[in-house]
Amino acid sequence: MSRRPARPGETGAALLTVLILVGVLGALTVAVLDRLKLATLLEGNAAGIDNVRALAAMGETLATTRLDDLTAASPGKTTLAGGWLGRDIALPLPGGRAVARVSDAGNCFNLNSLVTGVAPDGLTTRPLAVEQFAALMRETGIGEADARRLAAAAADWIDSDDTPNPGGAEDPAYARSAAPYRTAGTLMAEPSELRAVTGITPALYARLRPWLCALPVAELSPLNVNTLLPEQWPLLAMLWPPGVVSRGGLERALAERPRAGWASSNEFWNTPALRGLDPPADALRQPVVASVWFGLDLTVVTGDRDFRETALVDARLAPARIAARRWTREE
Repeated sequence: MSRRPARPGETGAALLTVLILVGVLGALTVAVLDRLKLATLLEGNAAGIDNVRALAAMGETLATTRLDDLTAASPGKTTLAGGWLGRDIALPLPGGRAVARVSDAGNCFNLNSLVTGVAPDGLTTRPLAVEQFAALMRETGIGEADARRLAAAAADWIDSDDTPNPGGAEDPAYARSAAPYRTAGTLMAEPSELRAVTGITPALYARLRPWLCALPVAELSPLNVNTLLPEQWPLLAMLWPPGVVSRGGLERALAERPRAGWASSNEFWNTPALRGLDPPADALRQPVVASVWFGLDLTVVTGDRDFRETALVDARLAPARIAARRWTREE
């Protein structure tokens, strides 16, 4: 049987169909290869991140071991001996390197000291800490009225009840905002949560941030007078009512610190610049001579990757342990 000769139009249509099929198959091939490339890249990134985090865990272990050595070298007393505070410490790691920087994480105002009790339902405002927070804000240039209002609002943010402190703010104040939200009613996990408190502007937060911490305990800040720097005098000034102590007197007190540090808080209070200037009873016990909280800033480098971790180290018991960590710089 003989084939019918193809008409000119039919030949063109067949060729067009073949070209369309080739184009579709080519596009599908490109899409599949792109997805395969992306999956391979993601798998490589995940493996790289896991490797860096494993190195960071090694860096944590080395850093906490050195902190254990620091505390064991002088039991009951932590001083600036050895120049460890704020100094970059190189840590050798297999397949990479790490640089650790340690700070005294107790020399700050603990935002969680604004309450006392046990979370989640038993947190009540601690008036002494509210006064201290207001005093610290005054020392950093914030007006009296604003300082008292912001301190009261910060305590309301954490405490368990729904009754506002004088000048403070509970849920109804936040419900009226453009994007309504509620108070936390529990301890702050990090200082950046303060930005959610009514009245705290970005400028105010930036001014206060160097003085703040959020320790995972509802306790007054344990200020180690053996590691406090002269420029940190506002942390001591907040212990007294307004007008009792001066900046000069506090700076002199820290300048008179013995080379080996004070052996006890009683020795600190007997410093000539402070003699007879006793703060409230609870605040009297706040200055200590040994550190139990440390900040760890860890940078891990492997190949062309670098990784940043910040952590809070709890050294209340040996060996020291990581109490909290985040994989970025603290805000």
